[in-house]
Amino acid sequence: MMKRMLHRRGGFTLIELLIVIAIIGLIAAMIIPNMLQTMTKAKQKRIMADERLVGTAFMAWLSDQASAAAAGASTFSIGNYEQRTAEEVKNQLVPQYIQKVPALDGFGYSYEYRFTTDSGADQVMAIRSFGTDGTADGDVYSSGAF
Repeated sequence: MMKRMLHRRGGFTLIELLIVIAIIGLIAAMIIPNMLQTMTKAKQKRIMADERLVGTAFMAWLSDQASAAAAGASTFSIGNYEQRTAEEVKNQLVPQYIQKVPALDGFGYSYEYRFTTDSGADQVMAIRSFGTDGTADGDVYSSGAF
């Protein structure tokens, strides 16, 4: 009889283990979607901050270059703007106006920087992130006024 009691104290039964695994699975099923959504929102906020930072630096550069700078706007015709790489934007703004020009957005895709040489344009620059899927067809985050 003593042997039987010692043997029973040795571990958990299969039912107990299955119940614990099921509880852990339920908790994970509730937490993981919320965590993924929070991570996506954090990446979106990083994109907005990057766009605002580069836009403000460019407007400071522009006001130093011209007597009056045009205000930014939230919509634009992409055909009127010349695309530039992050390296070209960096050469224009670093170190006087900004310490670093971000090349990649929060989702790991390249930012699209565009500028116009039309002095009469309402908006002289556009910064765009292609969002979670990295294409212009899906979610696109464009900057507003600076």
